[in-house]
Amino acid sequence: MNAPAHAAPPLSRLLGHTADAIEAVRAGRSLTQALTLCPTEVRPGVQALSFHVLRRLGQAQAARAWLAPKAPPKSIDALLLSALALLWPDGDAPYADHTLVDHAVTAARQRLAASATFVNAVLRRFVREQAAVLDVVQRTVPGRTNHPDWWVERLQADWPSQWQALLAANDHRPPMTLRVNTRRGNVAAYLARLSEAGLPGRAIGEQGVVLEAPCAVSRLPGFVDGDASVQDASAQLAAPLLLAGAALPLGSRVLDACAAPGGKTAHLLELADLDVLALDHDATRLTRVDETLQRLHLSATTQVGDASRPDSWWDGRPFDAILLDAPCTASGIVRRHPDVRWLRRASDVPTLAALQAKLLDMLWPLLRPGGRLLYCTCSVFKAEGQAQIDAFLQRQTGARLLAAPASPGHLLPLPDNELVAAGPGPASTGDGFFYALLHKP
Repeated sequence: MNAPAHAAPPLSRLLGHTADAIEAVRAGRSLTQALTLCPTEVRPGVQALSFHVLRRLGQAQAARAWLAPKAPPKSIDALLLSALALLWPDGDAPYADHTLVDHAVTAARQRLAASATFVNAVLRRFVREQAAVLDVVQRTVPGRTNHPDWWVERLQADWPSQWQALLAANDHRPPMTLRVNTRRGNVAAYLARLSEAGLPGRAIGEQGVVLEAPCAVSRLPGFVDGDASVQDASAQLAAPLLLAGAALPLGSRVLDACAAPGGKTAHLLELADLDVLALDHDATRLTRVDETLQRLHLSATTQVGDASRPDSWWDGRPFDAILLDAPCTASGIVRRHPDVRWLRRASDVPTLAALQAKLLDMLWPLLRPGGRLLYCTCSVFKAEGQAQIDAFLQRQTGARLLAAPASPGHLLPLPDNELVAAGPGPASTGDGFFYALLHKP
């Protein structure tokens, strides 16, 4: 006898949990944190809806402010914003209007019974008066762009010819890109295994594979055994850049200064036999590095420590190479983490830039003469990229950018960026990153 099929959770339940996640993000918590509180059986559906809502949150907030100028209680406001975003008439609405409205009202009744009539009235008015609402929404920057005003202003200043394309790119779903563990196989063989599993893809770079459609990692052939990892095309440039040019001798001492969750640490060890110290200030996140290395059958020393305070962890032995994947605004990976644009504040940019500068200054003395340091951030803001390195080169007059391999600089998540293009179309590009490879004379 076949096992009974499990009924899909009602939309009203998904909407309720989605509203909880949106309320958490608006209160300053990450979506990742919020989703950990969501019941396991509905988490995938809630994550998908939350991503959809966060990509349209600027429009939804502007629409709600016009339709209901007096904000309702936070839990109801989050539900209302979620419903408005999911109703948005952009050709990507996941549900019919009447279905969404009915279930949103049910969810409102379960959250605060007295609010159901209000939610019903606002949503039905939105459906009736869409043209007027859209006209009003277009008058605000967040309504036009689904980004905060300060974010748009910074992109306009940094990238005057590309800022609109960058904003649009943030609202596309990113590709799922894999890194093949070449200690255990090659890209061609892994592509064949993927095809047999009904997961077609194409090669990118030396170790990368871009899937035609995302899937759960449990479906990836050999994932548990360490045959492949999930890593964006732009992030896959870090390890080859650090190791390129003059080859590091066997057993060279390498520091991964902000290592969690361990993707770049593992990539270094897949490419060379190195003595790697993976450092991170967060003990909980550092356990993910250990788990990644164990799955990939690789070995490194992991240590809890603040990279900006070497006196608390450094043993005095210089490093041959240092990878500094510095904390940043994550402005280059918004399409993967759509909550970032709503969590960050304008003041975060100078604060993080100051931390990045401190990390560079404190780690540089740990590098042996003739060694190299790769500085990178997953940011498209120049304050965290080129401006940061320009200032460092002024402070450290002996340091220089390596000419071979050339430092890529800013990589934008746009189709015309050949270094990170994984195929045609905006959804097939790598994430936004910055790379500078520095040499110590």
